[in-house]
Parts: sequence; structure tokens; C-alpha cells
Amino acid sequence: MGEKRREAVEAAIRATGCAGSRWLGPEGVVLGRWVRLKCEFGCGHYGHKAVCPPNLPPLEECRALFGEYARIALLHFPVEVPRPEDRHQATRELNTRLLALEREAFLLGHPRAFVLYVDPCHVCAECSPRRVECKDLRAARPSPEGLCVDVFSTVRRAGLPIEVLTDKGQAMNRYALLLLE
Repeated sequence: MGEKRREAVEAAIRATGCAGSRWLGPEGVVLGRWVRLKCEFGCGHYGHKAVCPPNLPPLEECRALFGEYARIALLHFPVEVPRPEDRHQATRELNTRLLALEREAFLLGHPRAFVLYVDPCHVCAECSPRRVECKDLRAARPSPEGLCVDVFSTVRRAGLPIEVLTDKGQAMNRYALLLLE
């Protein structure tokens, strides 16, 4: 990526409200089977969202996908909400900005740009459990965890803040990925 295009992408990243970012290669994105296991046994979205497992590829296909990208931006977004029940609305708004970032990166000359949302897709108020019945195919995106990304290990390796939260009222450190080239 040329310096001018990199600077333009970084300006677009900052415009989303991103508090910090790191450029990673595919080796910087930690993947694990345990992440999918946590989706399957512990997440209420499993089988209920079109862009959540089991509608997503298995670990080895995810590993191959990340291997096709030499430049991946890890994006940090601190999120604080007055009431815990407001967190999905806050991340829905953030994911809308991330989708615009994906489009901007595409227009800047990155035709393979693809964003992974900070959390399970909340584009629509009601989500279909089947991908073929998704109401907004253009905007629906998986989360990093949906594609087996160990967000904690990836973020810690990159030197950005992340901690396990013990209360839904705590400030969150949310992370998205922009797969670029």
C-alpha cells in the first residue's frame, strides 16, 4: 500500500471515532477453536443470526481467509453507555460507521476491503437465523469472534487495552477488524 493511500485510509479510520489502531499481517490475528466453542455454548446469538455460527465457515476456512490478507487494521473503540441495555444501540451506530469505512477503503482503491463488526450484527431489529433470509445482505457483517478470532490474544499482542468486564455497566473496549489487502 502506498503512503498516500495508507494515510487516506488512516484518516478514514480516525473519522469513525477510532481511539487507536494497529496494522497487522495475517500472523497477527490469533484464531482458535475455543472461540467457536464459546459461540456455540454460551452465546445467545448462536443459530439465531444470519452472520453468526453455524452460518459461518469453520476454523480452517477462517484461517485461509485471513491468510489472503497482508494488511489488516485492528480498530479500538472505547464504548460507554449510560445504561447497559443501551449497548446494542451504541454498537449498532458504531457498526454503521464501520460499514461506511469499508466503503471508503474500497473507493480509495482497496477492492477487497471487508469489515468485521465490533459485535454480532445488529443492523436489523429482528434478525433471521438463516443467511439466505437476511433482510440487509449489503450491511450484514460477522464479528471477529464469529470468524474464530481470539480477540483478547490479538489485542494484547498488538499492545492495546482489553480486560474481562465483571459488570455490564463498565466501559467497554470494543474491537473491529478492517481486512484491506
